[in-house]
Amino acid sequence: MKVMQFPLAKISIAFCLGLTYTHFLPISLFLSTLFLSISIALLIVFQFVIKKSRGFAFAVITTSIALGFWITSIHFEPNQSNHFLHLTKEDSLFVSEIQLGERMKSSTKNSRYIGHILSINEKESCGKVIVNFAKDKTNEKLENGTVIGLKTEFYLNRNPINPNQFDYGKYLENQQIYAQVYTDYKSIYISSKSSKGIQYYGSKIRNTIIRNLEKRHFKKEELSIVIALILGQQQDISKEVLLDYQYAGAIHILSVSGLHVGFILLFIVTLLKPISNNKRGLIFKLTITLLALWSFGIIAGLAPSVVRSVTMFSFVAIGLFLKRSVNIYHSLLVSMFLILLFRPSFLFDVGFQLSYLALFFIVWLQPLFASVWTPKYKIVNYFWEIITVSFAAQIGTLPLSIYYFHQFPGLFFVTNLIILPMLSIILAIALVVVILAGLDYVPLFLTQLLEKSIQLLNSIISWVASFEGFIFKDIPMDSLMMSTSYLMIISIFIWMKKPNYRNLVVALISVLIFQLGSLYSKYGVQTEEEFIVFNQKNQSLITERNASEVIVFTSEKDLKLHNNWSLQSYLVGNFCEVEKINLVSNLYHFKGKKIALIDSSGIYLKLIKPDVLILTQSPKVNLKRVIEQCQPKQIVVDASNYSSYKKLWKATCEKEKIPFHDTSEKGFYKL
Repeated sequence: MKVMQFPLAKISIAFCLGLTYTHFLPISLFLSTLFLSISIALLIVFQFVIKKSRGFAFAVITTSIALGFWITSIHFEPNQSNHFLHLTKEDSLFVSEIQLGERMKSSTKNSRYIGHILSINEKESCGKVIVNFAKDKTNEKLENGTVIGLKTEFYLNRNPINPNQFDYGKYLENQQIYAQVYTDYKSIYISSKSSKGIQYYGSKIRNTIIRNLEKRHFKKEELSIVIALILGQQQDISKEVLLDYQYAGAIHILSVSGLHVGFILLFIVTLLKPISNNKRGLIFKLTITLLALWSFGIIAGLAPSVVRSVTMFSFVAIGLFLKRSVNIYHSLLVSMFLILLFRPSFLFDVGFQLSYLALFFIVWLQPLFASVWTPKYKIVNYFWEIITVSFAAQIGTLPLSIYYFHQFPGLFFVTNLIILPMLSIILAIALVVVILAGLDYVPLFLTQLLEKSIQLLNSIISWVASFEGFIFKDIPMDSLMMSTSYLMIISIFIWMKKPNYRNLVVALISVLIFQLGSLYSKYGVQTEEEFIVFNQKNQSLITERNASEVIVFTSEKDLKLHNNWSLQSYLVGNFCEVEKINLVSNLYHFKGKKIALIDSSGIYLKLIKPDVLILTQSPKVNLKRVIEQCQPKQIVVDASNYSSYKKLWKATCEKEKIPFHDTSEKGFYKL
């Protein structure tokens, strides 16, 4: 691959390896600084003393890895002595001052913000949390930068409460968020001191634009799409619309990315065309373009995809106006390296990973696909380019998308063929409308035109998404399968680009490695037997798995598998299927252990001495008496029980010195 011939490619890969290592196996700031210092010393020795190119190359790679260690360590906020994790403990109230940042997507009960801690019990502190405000009639929206005071507990991130579930706690930790707090608008005071940084002003402008559009009676659903397309904010898009875009394979157009920023660059370049191309004119054009791009990035909230796109197109603009050829691989690598230098946590952001993979594969594979056929007519060539770009991007992101989301939209190319030509027109109108909204002057005909365009867009997306047979769901894939699939894809296309015997052998070996990896993943899971009590609020859910066959025990007579996300995630994650569904019973046997169950009927088998006793559906029993009669070794309660009952049972178990497992606190129970 030609890209690997660039020195920056090897440096970037080594740097990312350093970031990845310290992400999973953290290194202290002292050790990472020591390692970086030794590496730099080696670099100087090989460059100026020994003067050996191989030694120097080795020192460069070592220094890049060490830089990854050091950057991760200095950006790892819990390393700071005044981080809130060192000053707080669970089940305790603290008086805190928190500066509100970006508004997140609301839940059914709460409005949510990212909060930056300023002080705890009047001691200076730092760290990020999610601040949850209970929704009320006013549903007040607070400005970015607002400082609030409140008395609250800190609820640390939890592990998944059900098996193979999305690890939301880990996702938050990747963004340096380690806890959540809960309050309401009546229980806080708003401080007179507020921090007015770059993101504050970006949020202020964004909110002004949104308010001015709302004054023009823009329909809520269409307005939420405009805000996502131009301002990069998806918080107000309904779940149904998001699902339609996801199933149609068009979710990428709602996240500000290279497509949007590239269009904005084209828009700015067109506006600046009348200015002369002498030295002063070009410098003026470049300055205005960079200011416009980064102003847009700030207004759009500086999300990972926005920062990546704006950084990359800044390099494109520099090459464009300084009349220098820009190598797209260099632009990708430099933008990635610079972003990760300042925000190493972005490497583990799903959007960041998908956007860079999509761009890399478009640049690498699109010319190969385009060379298959050269249409005679421009209009046919235009649509052929859309197809080839779509396929290149989809191939590049397919394994990672399946790994994270376990589904694949089969009609993505149809969606892109219809939507992308429309989108350029919609983006042009939306950009003009948003600029005019910032000045509080939007002609009625423009808002109506944009509104109708968005309605048409949503209708087409909904129509494509309605073909459910082309949406491939619940596709199992683990990290080993994902890694080996990328090895296979890259090897095959290297052979297609340069067909020779050696590349063919490598491609065939990569196919074999992928098959072996898949077999290993399935074999590792399907040789297991396990008995699991799930954490379900309104029902009892227990599974017994023997290899790939699962027996489900539930309190619901008509359990719908496709509606139960917890169970579905478990089945997909373990490459297995439901063999049969039974109603819960009072006694189970699993690998020589007896498991008794007491449900809402309160009926139980006496004198059987179970290894595990499960309490579900809030049975009205005297637990002390049950313990005396049954003598269980372990008691498990699930989320279908009343909280008040669980507190009493926990106290009884502590008194009787019997292990107590509450799935609401500790997550699922597994044998």
